[in-house]
Amino acid sequence: MNESPQTNEFKGTTEEAPAKESPHTSEFKGAALVSPISKSSKIKKIVHSIVSSFAFGIFGVFLVLLDVTLLLADLIFTDSKLYIPLEYRSISLAIGLFFLMDVLLRVFVEGRQQYFSDLFNILDTAIIVIPLLVDVIYIFFDIKLLRNIPRWTHLVRLLRLIILIRIFHLLHQKRQLEKLMRRLVSENKRRYTRDGFDLDLTYVTERIIAMSFPSSGRQSFYRNPIEEVVRFLDKKHRNHYRVYNLCSERAYDPKHFHNRVSRIMIDDHNVPTLHEMVVFTKEVNEWMAQDLENIVAIHCKGGKGRTGTMVCALLIASEIFLTAEESLYYFGERRTNKTHSNKFQGVETPSQNRYVGYFAQVKHLYNWNLPPRRILFIK
Repeated sequence: MNESPQTNEFKGTTEEAPAKESPHTSEFKGAALVSPISKSSKIKKIVHSIVSSFAFGIFGVFLVLLDVTLLLADLIFTDSKLYIPLEYRSISLAIGLFFLMDVLLRVFVEGRQQYFSDLFNILDTAIIVIPLLVDVIYIFFDIKLLRNIPRWTHLVRLLRLIILIRIFHLLHQKRQLEKLMRRLVSENKRRYTRDGFDLDLTYVTERIIAMSFPSSGRQSFYRNPIEEVVRFLDKKHRNHYRVYNLCSERAYDPKHFHNRVSRIMIDDHNVPTLHEMVVFTKEVNEWMAQDLENIVAIHCKGGKGRTGTMVCALLIASEIFLTAEESLYYFGERRTNKTHSNKFQGVETPSQNRYVGYFAQVKHLYNWNLPPRRILFIK
């Protein structure tokens, strides 16, 4: 690696000489600086792996559906007396306690301030606690004095309210399930999970972002929703970002990103031309030089192969790294979250690895001049 990492506008992004503290600095530094893992951190990782698992999410959705079904059955089939079967209340209480435990575990993992900074989490907690209190009152307190109150004027209103908030809880569980699906699809790629965001997005440096495709419709269920990506970039880098779409097979309206989108048509599992790599790196270099706050967000479909190829070329062009091997290794380290799995999430296709090497030769040996074309004939 170059020993003077701040001779270029990209250089303030390396761990050796961080330019300044930002909301991403600690997340970025985690790639190279290894701090001792406390016992509390280990417990949090175990708890996080449990509450964020797909099975845990599916079980939660099942419990909400069961709870709403029991509540509707009670409303329809019980007699007109103010009496709710103890069996139902016991099951409902157990379900409520499960979700209360879920909230407490998430607060333990994320921290109270971070968890309750999300309005949906506040509403979900209220939705869990209110029915839980109702169940406790019906099970542990004598309500014989209330038997003369007409069921359909008081109890039904209460039950309807509980049904509504339970259905809202179901919608919140659907939201959690979507997050789990996105995590399954992104596997162990490093994600941005701060400030209310949960995106398949990695700060390779403080000014270079690698991410998966910003999706809409059904694909947004398991990939980055384009609205969330826009919200993230507008919040973190308003008026200072440019997006590069490397997919030849899919696109979106550039208006989402205020028409700051450039597209390079690269087929899946394939490589860009060396000319495209040179033009891309020079264009990004010029954009970065305009303002120290300017950043680029680069994506293909999964944010790994084609994205990694171009990011590694950018790292070499900016002289953060001098060799293809160093840049490829660094990108893989940044894109891989080893707390979940050791599966490598860097550039793996042999041709993509080779082209990063070719690009390094163009820069160092040919002084940015592409070698002349050779036309070969097959006889």
